[in-house]
Amino acid sequence: MTRHWTIEQAPRMDGRLALVTGATGGLGYQTALGLASRGARVMLAGRNPDKGLAALTRLQHDVPGADATFRLLDVASLDSIATFARELAMETDRLDILVNNAGVMGTPRRLETRDGFELQFGTNFLGPFALTARLRPLLCAAPHGGRVVTVASLAALTGQIVFDDLQGRRRYAPFRAYRQSKLADLILALELDRQARAHGWPLHSIAAHPGWAMTDIAASRLNTKQGLHERLTRFGAIWAFRLMGQSAAHGALPIEFAAMAPEARDGGYYGPGGRGERRGHVAEAFVPPAARDLTIARRLWQVAERLTGTSLS
Repeated sequence: MTRHWTIEQAPRMDGRLALVTGATGGLGYQTALGLASRGARVMLAGRNPDKGLAALTRLQHDVPGADATFRLLDVASLDSIATFARELAMETDRLDILVNNAGVMGTPRRLETRDGFELQFGTNFLGPFALTARLRPLLCAAPHGGRVVTVASLAALTGQIVFDDLQGRRRYAPFRAYRQSKLADLILALELDRQARAHGWPLHSIAAHPGWAMTDIAASRLNTKQGLHERLTRFGAIWAFRLMGQSAAHGALPIEFAAMAPEARDGGYYGPGGRGERRGHVAEAFVPPAARDLTIARRLWQVAERLTGTSLS
């Protein structure tokens, strides 16, 4: 790997089409910005049109002449995913890069998607699974083979796939559900690489995490108003993020590396290389044993295909 990788070291992406979900702010916006700065045609996908147009205006200001558009997409809705994929297939015959970034974090109470899935599991894992499945033909049609970048998290390290309560109906804890969803994301990336090799698909599946990046999603969860003890705890957490973490721009670097760098290997996992992988230059990230367990991966894969009505096998 190139030492101290920066976006300037990425190759030119002229003529390549990239889709970034959750691109109206935070890591998604920074990733879209990096792709646009290297000449890619970038689609910023999100569920809020006002935020989307604001992000598009900002990107075109930050990268004059950028070839970018905003696309309406709610990854918490299987209907929205199906509609988006169908319409995209009518516009283009290939997709070079898909960055599955959109997600939610630590919702204080249990909520559900429109399809009845626990919100974090549905948005963070089942949505990206279904989107990748529906866009696979376009990705495989890319001249260099499509890249699928799945954004995981340090939370995956302590995650557990609870097969008898995936939807948190019997027991819901905000960050337990988040950790499960991000472990599932990492499993998705690794199993997609295995499936691509087994089937001979021209597809490159790579995972990345941002470390402790101070993004909008992190700030909103850390600033959740609860009791005095919880507020003090979150105040300390915010300062910990600021002292030991990094900005969204730096947090996006492993994601941009996975999306563009020739050195990024299929089935790889990248994150910050500093202490605890919280901050630092892009490096190989640690893969927890649960993410390497083939029995868990294949069972989760089957569950995802059944729940989403899509196939990635």
